[in-house]
Amino acid sequence: MGIDALLLERGLVSAAGVEEAVAEQQRTGERLDRVLVRLGHVDSQSMLHAIGEQFSMPIVDLATIVPEPEILKLLPSRLVFRQHCAPIDRTDNVLRVATSDPFELTAFDELRLLTGLTIELVLADEDDLRNFIRRHYGVAGDTLEALHAEVEPVVTETATDEADQAELASVIRLVNDLLVEAIRERATDLHIEPYENRVAIRYRVDGILATASVPRTVDRFRAAIISRLKIMANLNVAERRRPQDGRISMRHDGHLFDLRVSVIPMMHGEGVVLRILDSTAGLLPLDELGMQENVLDRWDECIHTPHGILLVTGPTGSGKSTTLYASLQRVVTGEVKAITIEDPVEYHLDGVNQIQTQAEVGMTFAAGLRSILRHDPDIVMVGEIRDRETAEAAVQASLTGHLVFSTLHTNTAAGAMPRLLDMGVEPFLVASSVEAVLAQRLVRRVCASCGTDWTPDWDTLPDALRFREGTVLRRGTGCRDCRGTGYHGRVGLYELLVVSDSVRKQVLARRSTGEIAQAAAGDKNLTTLLDAGRTAVLQGLTCPDEVARVAVAGQ
Repeated sequence: MGIDALLLERGLVSAAGVEEAVAEQQRTGERLDRVLVRLGHVDSQSMLHAIGEQFSMPIVDLATIVPEPEILKLLPSRLVFRQHCAPIDRTDNVLRVATSDPFELTAFDELRLLTGLTIELVLADEDDLRNFIRRHYGVAGDTLEALHAEVEPVVTETATDEADQAELASVIRLVNDLLVEAIRERATDLHIEPYENRVAIRYRVDGILATASVPRTVDRFRAAIISRLKIMANLNVAERRRPQDGRISMRHDGHLFDLRVSVIPMMHGEGVVLRILDSTAGLLPLDELGMQENVLDRWDECIHTPHGILLVTGPTGSGKSTTLYASLQRVVTGEVKAITIEDPVEYHLDGVNQIQTQAEVGMTFAAGLRSILRHDPDIVMVGEIRDRETAEAAVQASLTGHLVFSTLHTNTAAGAMPRLLDMGVEPFLVASSVEAVLAQRLVRRVCASCGTDWTPDWDTLPDALRFREGTVLRRGTGCRDCRGTGYHGRVGLYELLVVSDSVRKQVLARRSTGEIAQAAAGDKNLTTLLDAGRTAVLQGLTCPDEVARVAVAGQ
């Protein structure tokens, strides 16, 4: 019985679904079971059990299996990656091998001949098997094995040798594997860090750095990897004394990714960080960012004011650009002209004129902003206020009837005004131009697949997050979807300060951040990050430790 007939018999798929999948299979040549899952006609677990029944194969959960090291050594990594299979245990003369593709059973004759053992196949989920292989054999383990065969076992030092190695097919494949793995892991950044005797490769996922599972043999090829990245980013391969910045564009799984590359000389070589942006991902609307209802309503009022400065503050990677883009999308219509100047332009907005800064030809934020005003805009967005010149240009733009959006690097909303004063902007200009400041952070979201109710021990909670004893919260226990972390994705926490007359008086008097916050709170014009964090925890979106990590320390 074919897999389609089996699924129909069990009522897991409709005849129309099978008909659609067959047509798609004829077009792409893809396996029917994968087409059915991809089109959403059946879930992956139901398909896995149907295939297990079809081939009379037991199903294993690889997330619970920890194989002995000697078992893993029975198969070379090149074969594991090529056949997409992995040994999991051995009993006497029988080796159990997990596979997600039992349709080509003749391919496993090679395993029997290679090991001299009887091969017993068991079925595993395809994603679980991929994670299992990466965890125990490392990312690109087969490519590194091939590289050892191509390259002499000598650590090369000259730029010419490194450039030659960077053009090897195996090095190209290795770098592509590292980039694709970062994308699959939902990483926002890829770090390659040189140390005296090793190279560390780490991914930042949901704001937290995690070491990539890469074989130690990658250490020998770190110079070639960095040279390959330089070539892809159109940087100078021979230059190893100065920092360099570039960009890489790559496609994966139908998405276009923009990789911003930064190379910096360090003690034991060059360090590389790549910021990963999905250029084809749809921008979130403002009401889907996770703002509390009261914050969303007040911010919505602010972005519809005719003039003034609206600032979004927070550390790097806290989602400031996403909030600005969502705000622009909310207010830009056919009757409104909006111009942005950014470094770099991260996403393209329909109906918005976007400009990329070019410092080498004098197109800075300040110079661009002065030129923009001659194009009769209603709304202006400046990527970041970094210096006095840009700050004063933004103030002048707001005072001449323009609505100006921008970002600042401050810990709290109240800290934005003292920061502008520190840049040298006059207090009366700051007080008369800034209308509102939105500070934000991102916290990890409790995994939807493994999240469970949880009553914490009151004494273990941070002081600022002690709820009434017996309060039921949510936390993740760890599963395959969240890679065992208990978190999947992130949610924003927002602190909104609307500038009132009492706040303006504090700014004119050059008061401290704390005094400005007190004045705003007294007018009920301040909703803090901690308030937002407590709400998110009570709603089951995140955990107290997450809020304490990003919000409590920043108060």
